[in-house]
Amino acid sequence: MTTVVLIAAVLAAAGALAGGLLLRGMRRRNMHLWLRDYLRRRPPAAGDGPVHVLFCFVDHFEPMWKGGDLETQRRRVDRWCAEYRAMAAKHRDADGRPPQHGFFYPEEEYAEEHLDKLAALCADGFGEIEVHLHHDNDTEQNFRASLGRFCKVLHERHGALPRDPETGQLRFGFIHGNWCLDNSRADGRWCGLDNELILLRELGCYADFTLPSAPSDTQTATVNRIYYATDDPQAPKSHDTGVPVKVGGGTQGDLMIVQGPLGLNWRERKKGLAPAIENADIRRNCPPTEARVDLWVKTGIHVEGRPDWVFVKIHTHGTQEHDIDTLLGAPVDAMHTYLERAYNDGKRHVLHYVTAREVYNIVKAAEAGETGDPGQYRDYLLPPPRASWAGGRAARARAARAASA
Repeated sequence: MTTVVLIAAVLAAAGALAGGLLLRGMRRRNMHLWLRDYLRRRPPAAGDGPVHVLFCFVDHFEPMWKGGDLETQRRRVDRWCAEYRAMAAKHRDADGRPPQHGFFYPEEEYAEEHLDKLAALCADGFGEIEVHLHHDNDTEQNFRASLGRFCKVLHERHGALPRDPETGQLRFGFIHGNWCLDNSRADGRWCGLDNELILLRELGCYADFTLPSAPSDTQTATVNRIYYATDDPQAPKSHDTGVPVKVGGGTQGDLMIVQGPLGLNWRERKKGLAPAIENADIRRNCPPTEARVDLWVKTGIHVEGRPDWVFVKIHTHGTQEHDIDTLLGAPVDAMHTYLERAYNDGKRHVLHYVTAREVYNIVKAAEAGETGDPGQYRDYLLPPPRASWAGGRAARARAARAASA
């Protein structure tokens, strides 16, 4: 064998080995589930006017994380209510509103005193309370009863969740614990309901905010979209694909799926080589850097036909001690400072801090063909709950009128 042939053989073998290692690494991180859709999607140009950035921060807020006792739970909730208020009060979007935090509270962790504190924080203008659930091997009867009961308690005792003006039904946004919406985990754990999308719709869920879930095997093939999913009650993970929400369209299927950005971050590579997976998660080991913020906006999640309204939905698990310093301290504070500096000049970008309910309303406004400033459509279909920016303001106004009468 000549030297040239030997070198070629060695290079071919090295290339094959590297390719095999790459494929194994991709499968280990379940990238094969979503990479095709990610690679073939190109965010469209927004046009001549400013791009409105609708920034939504949702939280799997779990005070009882790792079985914390009551005193531990209280410390977690009290710290959030004090430090988030102080941090968020320093920031404002184009509409003069502070950052809005979505407290998706687990049904199975209900504690009246914790919800009272969060409701007070929300009524002062810092977010809204929504629904979170961890369950395993569940039944349809139990799911209907437990979620229906929880929504009623959240609304009646804590001023959370709006009523639909047309039907009177309580409406809620949803995040599934352990990412397992519609029984989507491969081994069938942490859900048990193949018809969960139908059940959620019937119970009043206006949209799901679970995704992205990568690198979990619950991640859908569809990425970086807002779409309608139709349930197949005989099969799991019916939301793997769906119909994009678009201008001039209408409600289809069973449930709207609002995804956060998912992709490859080449500016923050793992060990300087492979790109990191950008999955919109905020923790101590993945802080919200300026490079990540740029990538979120560049992903360009939008209603088809309205590319100048870009939705950025990020998520966290807010009560875990090793991450709280990041979420309530300098990293998230700096994230908001950067958002307000880089994406709120009024010419190229306009920043809006929005809740999950407001995201849904603005999506539906876009679908109906509304144009202009999306901030005016925050309450387009679903009104604000009592424990919210607008709801709290109305209550204070009523109290002031009563006091002066």
